Amino acid sequence: MTEQVAGVPGIDIPRLSSWLAARLPGAGQITGIEVLAGGRSNLTYLVRLGDRRVVLRRPPLGHVLPTAHDMRREHTVLSALAGSDVPVPTPLALCTDEEVIGAPFYVMDHVEGRVLRTWEEAHALSERLADALGAIHRLDVEAAGLGDFGRPQGYMARQLKRWGKQWEASHAADPGMSAATEASHERLVKRLAERLPGEGLTGLVHGDFRLDNALVRLRPVPEIAAVVDWEMSTLGDPLSDLGLTLVYWTDPGDVERQSIPVGSTVTSAPGFLTRREFTDRYATLTGYDLSDLDFYVAFGCYKLAVILEGIHARFLQKATVGEGFDQIGGSVPVLLDRAHRILEEGAL
Repeated sequence: MTEQVAGVPGIDIPRLSSWLAARLPGAGQITGIEVLAGGRSNLTYLVRLGDRRVVLRRPPLGHVLPTAHDMRREHTVLSALAGSDVPVPTPLALCTDEEVIGAPFYVMDHVEGRVLRTWEEAHALSERLADALGAIHRLDVEAAGLGDFGRPQGYMARQLKRWGKQWEASHAADPGMSAATEASHERLVKRLAERLPGEGLTGLVHGDFRLDNALVRLRPVPEIAAVVDWEMSTLGDPLSDLGLTLVYWTDPGDVERQSIPVGSTVTSAPGFLTRREFTDRYATLTGYDLSDLDFYVAFGCYKLAVILEGIHARFLQKATVGEGFDQIGGSVPVLLDRAHRILEEGAL
């Protein structure tokens, strides 16, 4: 082993090495392992096995919310989507035995690509991203073997309840939250409950679809090489995906969005589609009615605020890996306020 292998947080190298040797015969010994940058939730590692590279995903080190960070779920959906129109990495093995590295995890093939963080080929790539989202939502879930992957009926009502519980769990670990933020949250939950859409669309939902969760290739033509991070995937209302994607998508001059230190803001650069153009392309691809889009984007703001409150709670417990976590907590009231404004003024 190399010195680079030692001291990687969240990994027991000897036990992982033995487990991989049994599941990936001929792969060789671990010759290097590193934490891949960019993630604020689950931890992602690049593992070198001689000339071969694989990727390992595991939950965060502390303050794991109930029902979150489900490795079995990610592995299931990746297995189902392999070979479909939705580009994903090939899953290799799942481990539910927490004795190996201290948490469940799975291993998948490493995809040669990059997370886009520059403006090159921006227009074509943002179109391909809209196409990928449409492909996920148009997937024949029965044919893919995902017909029982979730309970689509009542999805948005359950989502509102679920994220409310996650908020309470994280709030308990954050004694410094202001009364104004608590009041804004309570009022937003009430407004969203009053605006819950009726039963309608059903499809595969990624749960965290955004530019950072797409690996891209620029040559010979711009394309999405793989969509990753399926930990929150299920069957439900596909417009919840679109809403969250638009929360992350940054238009030129959107200073407020640029102040939120999660997700790439490169979409504000020249060449990228605007939020409206991205939405129009998605609507053309799917034919979906987007008249309630303001609700879904406001809900996306709420969901992201809850996720960031959970990350902030882990930071307070000193259970985060990497830099930049000290800025996360300040984004929570910003997102709550943004959600209120969207409900009043519209999504786009």
